[in-house]
Amino acid sequence: MWLPMQRVKIVATGLYLPPRIQTAKELSPLLKRSEKWIISRTGVAERRIAEEPMDVMAAKAARDALGDGPAPDCILNASATPLQLIPDSAPFIERALGLSGIPAWSIHSTCLSFLVALNTAAALITAKVFKRILIVSSENGTPFRDFDDPESAALFGDGAAAAIIEPTPDDEQSAYIDWEMNTWPEGAELTEFRGAGTKHPPNHPSKTTPKDNLFQMKGAKVYRMARDKIKENLDILYGRNNVTPDDFDWLIMHQASGRAVQMAGRYGYPPEKTVNIAANVGNTIAASIPMVLATAEKRGLLKRGDLLLLGGTGAGLSVAFSIIRW
Repeated sequence: MWLPMQRVKIVATGLYLPPRIQTAKELSPLLKRSEKWIISRTGVAERRIAEEPMDVMAAKAARDALGDGPAPDCILNASATPLQLIPDSAPFIERALGLSGIPAWSIHSTCLSFLVALNTAAALITAKVFKRILIVSSENGTPFRDFDDPESAALFGDGAAAAIIEPTPDDEQSAYIDWEMNTWPEGAELTEFRGAGTKHPPNHPSKTTPKDNLFQMKGAKVYRMARDKIKENLDILYGRNNVTPDDFDWLIMHQASGRAVQMAGRYGYPPEKTVNIAANVGNTIAASIPMVLATAEKRGLLKRGDLLLLGGTGAGLSVAFSIIRW
């Protein structure tokens, strides 16, 4: 059921990039591929490598977003790489922020986790359950790269980003307008991390192999499937809101790869309407979308009143896009 526009606002964003940079040249001997091959196939020239845990990175991005403002009354961890399975990462993030007694939980929808958390935060604020929600996505996926699968291993980088969500003041335009998410489970085996669950329990002598504890992706099949499903998703969203790509000021897209971001042109978004950071940070999983958003804000690209389209793809295979008035 379609819901009307929700009067909520992203009041601030935050970003944290680990200082260690791994270039395509450094990665080349690990993948047994040339620097030129890596860049041409993935569009990623360098990525960040975390040397601190995800909760610490999350806290640094969150502090950047919170600034001198008050503490949030809710914390949503929107990350795919947990610190551990139980408890979930949200309590550790709250502790790393030096906070206590604030409700905190995780929302996990792989690369779309931030977008699902944003939709959740909008609903909670509209329902007057909370007034100031912190969403933080922090990813440390590089330890799980499979160097025998060079095309996917060349994609990933680490980092964190955050956003603060509040009700929109009466005299402002900012709003969460609509979203559309669809999942096609026939793509479930195209992007996987099979280990650590009941299907492949850790240390099980017959059910679990070392490869189950590394990221696996059939990149070409994901690309082909996502290409068509994105159009299906956008057609529904555009039709319901009577908009076209010309109506949007910016596309804030998941940086699955450099090639994936360039695919935006296929849907009517020229390079001057997209923010492309894939070459310098790679695919940062759920941190990708808020990282692009924070980068755009820090570069002074976003103006209050701008119409933004946020979205992309996630394992599942899922596609989601949101329309917001900045």
